[in-house]
Amino acid sequence: MSIPDHYIPGVCNIGPAETRARRMFGWGGSAAAVILAGALMAGGAPAPWRLLVFFPASLGATGFLQAGMHFCAGYGMRALSNFGPLGGKADTVEQAEFRALDRRKAQSIFAWSLSLGVAAAVIATVI
Repeated sequence: MSIPDHYIPGVCNIGPAETRARRMFGWGGSAAAVILAGALMAGGAPAPWRLLVFFPASLGATGFLQAGMHFCAGYGMRALSNFGPLGGKADTVEQAEFRALDRRKAQSIFAWSLSLGVAAAVIATVI
């Protein structure tokens, strides 16, 4: 599957530079979740404390989902797209129909991220 090089409503709103940044964010959140889970388990923290793994795991999931989908949820909620250099000027999405598609995609990414964060926290709690 080829990587889109232009904005596609509800499908793709970031280019390669932004995608790389989201992937790095995913790795950072995932590493933080593993380190936190390991520290809590090694320190003998009670199971409820291990639920804190939810936060970095959700952030990691958000990064990977956005990178994999070439779609920034934050941009989607703010009606923006960026195919330029990282931190470059984001373009505004003008059409209401396109903004609605982007919002739905962003909400889906957030829902999946939260679900994956809950799953990671539950796993960390029962181990």
